[in-house]
Amino acid sequence: MVFVAVLGAGAVTESWGDVTEGDAASVSPGPAGEGTEGVTPPREDTAHDAEELVSRSGDRWAAAYTAREYEGLRQSLDGRYVGVGVSVRRTGADRIEIARVQPGSPAAKAGVRAGDRLVTVDGTSAEGRPVTDVVALLRGGAPGEGAPPGSRVVLGLSRGSLRWEEGLERARLSVETVTVTTLGAASSGAPEDPGDPAADAARVRIDSFTRGTGEQLRRAMEGLPPGGGILLDLRGNSGGLVAEAAEAASVFLDGGLVATYGDGDTERALYAEPGGNTASPLVVLVDGGTMSAAELLAGALQDRGRAVVVGTRTFGKGSVQEPREQPDGSVAELTVGHYTTPGGRTFEEDGLVPDLEVRPGQDAQEEARTVLSGLATRS
Repeated sequence: MVFVAVLGAGAVTESWGDVTEGDAASVSPGPAGEGTEGVTPPREDTAHDAEELVSRSGDRWAAAYTAREYEGLRQSLDGRYVGVGVSVRRTGADRIEIARVQPGSPAAKAGVRAGDRLVTVDGTSAEGRPVTDVVALLRGGAPGEGAPPGSRVVLGLSRGSLRWEEGLERARLSVETVTVTTLGAASSGAPEDPGDPAADAARVRIDSFTRGTGEQLRRAMEGLPPGGGILLDLRGNSGGLVAEAAEAASVFLDGGLVATYGDGDTERALYAEPGGNTASPLVVLVDGGTMSAAELLAGALQDRGRAVVVGTRTFGKGSVQEPREQPDGSVAELTVGHYTTPGGRTFEEDGLVPDLEVRPGQDAQEEARTVLSGLATRS
């Protein structure tokens, strides 16, 4: 398994894959209106072989996990977890709020909504707690393990003046990393041109690259009207599995090189599959929280001339990590190389520079829509 970043900016979910692992300092907030919590998952205090190896490595991106912790990470990268299907974030005054409810999940079936305030979990107050602590309460069970499917949890919720408790059974769920939002008229107020790609634009957001993200993106694209513009939102996406980033690139390219990266003494190449959507106008949104696999994707689309990149300079993590199991069962995640875009660029430290940099105070999404309006549908 090869992955090129920690998973984590944006609202924290019950899946540890959306909680920051390893060194994820300085990630910036995601899109306006979405809370961001750069945090670390619960760790066990006992020393182990991986910890010793990482401490000697001098590798700034290295991370050490007990066998139990790594199993939790592996499940996250596999895009699955056991929970009730809510994402949570901290709002003002240390309140915890439901940021998102996964369709078809136990929480969704019970009528829990985004924006509901989470007051307690199994009678324990959520107020003032770190978001990861709340996630741990929602998952239940021991750190790194979680409670089994079918176990019950009682959420204390409020919505306006309404207060109630909701008893839910945890279920095995898949992480939905791709969401699609149909955009309305631009804020300029000008009449819409039916031939304007921005008139039928959709924002396709990728939160992270877990197993299945590429296929989720492909299905999302198939559901969009032909010819409409696409805003591919990678803001706050701190990476994940290299193969999924390459598959995501395949959705927008007709074959060809996506990236190369070193793996010890071996140079490896990632290629897009043929037959992707090369017709729809495409703008990629990035920011300082766009990291690693997300930078790889944005850089490939930029270098291949497939997309215009809009936003702010990205984080600058262009390294590739591989896990190595140690004799005691612990796992060290160590850097094995750095990736290079089709145009020969690397992003370590310096990050990716957008084609159009958005200044403070500007609305990045509106700027992206303006750029989209100037792009013609390709035949």
